[in-house]
Amino acid sequence: MRSSGVRAQTATGPGPHGESWERLEQLYRSCRDDLYAYVFTLLREPSAAEDVTALAFERAYRRQRSFDRRRGVERAWLFGIARNAALDELRRRRRHASLLVDPQDPGIEETADGHDEDVLLRRTAVRAALAQLPARERELIALKFHAGLSNAEIAQVLGVSESNAGTMLHRAVQKLRRAVNAPV
Repeated sequence: MRSSGVRAQTATGPGPHGESWERLEQLYRSCRDDLYAYVFTLLREPSAAEDVTALAFERAYRRQRSFDRRRGVERAWLFGIARNAALDELRRRRRHASLLVDPQDPGIEETADGHDEDVLLRRTAVRAALAQLPARERELIALKFHAGLSNAEIAQVLGVSESNAGTMLHRAVQKLRRAVNAPV
């Protein structure tokens, strides 16, 4: 049987990018919660964070062919797209980003016997200290601890060198530690 020269299409897409839908779906499953938490820290509104998270995945889908593995990993590329979408939203609102602390952790609940009281007190102290940090430092902490990005990935998202990202993150964490441990 002679080939017609037309590539067969798979259920996921045509030609050499047939695996792209599956790759994007895997990226979605592995990043959606972290991406939402990060965007939520930037926007402070659950519905806006949901919209921007969806927009980030839509943009990633449309631009998936522009992803270049030599420039970094897909996770950092996706967080960069989400960051730009969130900043677009903030510019649209014409207000400055004021970051919010992490969303409530459903695993920590206050009990009547005060079993988790120490954890809750510590979390409250961290939230208060985060609120005192400048927006850029809160964003760095969100990228590291909400998103779980490496310093190289944070550098890629922010468009700075890896050493610069590491230095800025170190300073932000040190400032946060001092604020949490400061006497009340």
